[in-house]
Amino acid sequence: MAGKLYIVPTPVGNLEDMTFRAVRVLKEADLILAEDTRTSSVLLHHYDIHGRLQSHHKFNEHQTADMIKERILAGLNVALISDAGTPGISDPGFLLARTCAVEGIEVETLPGPTACIPAIVSSGLPCDRFCFEGFLPVKKGRQTLLKELASETRTMVFYESPYRLVKTLQQFAEYFGPERECSVAREISKVHEEHRRGPLAEVAAWYGEHEPKGEIVIVVAGASKQRPTKGEKDTREDGTEGR
Repeated sequence: MAGKLYIVPTPVGNLEDMTFRAVRVLKEADLILAEDTRTSSVLLHHYDIHGRLQSHHKFNEHQTADMIKERILAGLNVALISDAGTPGISDPGFLLARTCAVEGIEVETLPGPTACIPAIVSSGLPCDRFCFEGFLPVKKGRQTLLKELASETRTMVFYESPYRLVKTLQQFAEYFGPERECSVAREISKVHEEHRRGPLAEVAAWYGEHEPKGEIVIVVAGASKQRPTKGEKDTREDGTEGR
């Protein structure tokens, strides 16, 4: 009888965010796949989890996905974790989940931590409708995507490196407008958690003077339907273009 693939979220900061169910699944799993075994060992040791650990990350997932699939078909229950948060959300996980799903293997994803939800709820920006963009392309396709997003009316959520935060906020101000409201969430659920809110240009200037550190989530207000932004045409209700 085939086993099962469990996708298990892990804390993005505070180890107390781990759920009872997640701990149980990891203790019972025949094999635990970890993005970085050294990072995950800290969490597993904290919860007295001693299961077999194997590396599974973006550099080897294409080589290991089929092998893991065969082991699950042979009866092993496998749990997948990332360094922090929910696997598959800007982390390895999609390829293995798809490989197993196509094969008819049961894929069970536990609810749990992810950085984007606390960031958007805490931002004060509308969260009834939003789009998650993850990490933007660093080079190829970046400007094209920014032009497309300039007219997005839903709240937008991005992940970003602290080393690229200022440049990204400056580009957002250029393409979305300097007065577009945003919120930068840093180190969610950790000791030095911080949320800085305001117009894009203002927040970009602040971080230009205060070097950011840690994990970053940027939340940006959607475009106003009355005010066109860079790359967006001012189209009247009758279909004609305004000046």
